[in-house]
Amino acid sequence: TRYCGKVRAVARGARKPSSKLVGHLEPITRVDLAMAKGKELDYVTQAQVVDGFQSLKSGLEGVSQGLYMAELINGFAVEGVANPALYSLMLETLECLPSSNAGLVLRYFELHLLKSSGFMPELYSCVECRSYLSPNEHRFSPGVGGTLCSSCTPAGVPLRNLSMPALKVLRFLDGTTLGGAIDLKVEPILHEELNRLLAVTISYWLDREI
Repeated sequence: TRYCGKVRAVARGARKPSSKLVGHLEPITRVDLAMAKGKELDYVTQAQVVDGFQSLKSGLEGVSQGLYMAELINGFAVEGVANPALYSLMLETLECLPSSNAGLVLRYFELHLLKSSGFMPELYSCVECRSYLSPNEHRFSPGVGGTLCSSCTPAGVPLRNLSMPALKVLRFLDGTTLGGAIDLKVEPILHEELNRLLAVTISYWLDREI
């Protein structure tokens, strides 16, 4: 939710064909809910679909993208703690999918998900010596907080190579809008590098693979 963070609730009888909640509580659906307080969990009493994102759900690829985003949000959102930026990011990204450049849209979503949740990797200064990172080949590790210059090698930390083009694209995604991400074109090999770097960062903070 926009102002209450992640909310857990029970929708009693929602699977019954005669229930007034049928069709209103599907995955990847934006809804208005009325809920009653319970001792342990709230109870959904009314639901009305605001946006069903039907174009996204019209194909398997779109459904998988939406469910992937939902799983990330479920992992990073905190129960009862408002995070309007995270809510807006989810909504804006869902509205942009499906897209011919869905890969970059999802990379934008992943990076700004980390940013909105307080886990943004450092992309501008070396996390070890704090020197500014000039355009060059560097190393990257979510365990130390992001990017390392070529001179710093902390012990006992798995390091990944970070190419200069990948660093530039990550910085661009950090500073641009979702529209800018949609318009950006990158080579498949570069996109795969971005995908791996963000995936390992997300897995590190969630302590599991998505």
